[in-house]
Amino acid sequence: MSYEKYGIPRELVERVKAKLKHPDVKERVKVVLEGVTKEDLQNPAKVKTLLARLTRVLNEPVSDVIANRIVQFVIDQKIDPNNTFHLIRLWSMFR
Repeated sequence: MSYEKYGIPRELVERVKAKLKHPDVKERVKVVLEGVTKEDLQNPAKVKTLLARLTRVLNEPVSDVIANRIVQFVIDQKIDPNNTFHLIRLWSMFR
């Protein structure tokens, strides 16, 4: 998996995936991510802020080292949330 190349632990990803299966948690995450743009996801400060909000919603604290790795991963993916192909690619990466 490509996220593992960034040093993001598989266990963390699996815990987050399990939490996102709960409809109420999923809805709270959607609220946090509502209106996020491609430009937002290329801005390290904004990605770090989003990550902090998401870790609070998921009750899944991450160390500064892991947070920085996640931020770099998100930036390197060049995600456009309005591009269906990008979303499908992400979905397949984390299924």
